[in-house]
Amino acid sequence: MRVVSAEGTTVSYRRAGEGPGLVLLHGTNSDGQSGFGHLVDRFTDRRTVITPDYAGAGQSTIPDGPLSLDVLVSQVAAVIDDAGGGPVDLLGTSLGAVVSAATAAAHPEMIRRLILVAGWVSSDDARHRLVFETWKRLQALDPELSTRFGLSLALSPDFLAGLGPGQVGQLTARRFPAATDRRIDLGLRIDISGLLPKITAPTLVIGLSRDQLVPPYHARALHAAISGSRYEEIDSGHAVQVERPDELIRLARAFFHEQG
Repeated sequence: MRVVSAEGTTVSYRRAGEGPGLVLLHGTNSDGQSGFGHLVDRFTDRRTVITPDYAGAGQSTIPDGPLSLDVLVSQVAAVIDDAGGGPVDLLGTSLGAVVSAATAAAHPEMIRRLILVAGWVSSDDARHRLVFETWKRLQALDPELSTRFGLSLALSPDFLAGLGPGQVGQLTARRFPAATDRRIDLGLRIDISGLLPKITAPTLVIGLSRDQLVPPYHARALHAAISGSRYEEIDSGHAVQVERPDELIRLARAFFHEQG
């Protein structure tokens, strides 16, 4: 575990493997290890894999007051710089996709290739606000109910139905990182529409066809707003690292290993 300072915070991150840098950015209610720990070895044959924990996740600290996207971008940029500098490949899921897009826009010199999985452009649409406001209220009132609510949206119905009671119990008993409520709140205040035209890195946008937390119309809007980007869709719920890891790895490796 390594630690770097940024914006008055400390940011923890892990690195494994050898080769050009690959940064993996987690979502709202996970950290680098829980989001990607089981996938790191799938990249280390050709990459130095860097998995940060941002803003209250892992051992990273979070500033007082409402969390801003700028703080998360600064944390990611500090990790990239500390780990050897860019350009790196960058893959983010969910809120991590939003942070990845904003980082690529703010620091184009740091990013070689970019993959955005289940991200979104703006939090303004009525469905997104309904889901995230409900999630935020449940997190404040009863974290266990919040976990159950989030799980029911993060996994596709077929996949969730196929789990045994023991597996569901383990998932609902999981403790989420500190300050999850503040990252949920940030999820209600996203608007990166002005940043997306600034992205110059080759970009692959991945939507998840069974995603009920961030439905794929959001990913298609990201794709439409990023000039020259490609679009792929995986038949998965939001937690694609759990449901369809092989397909995610296949698309990521093929895209990152392209020349140019």
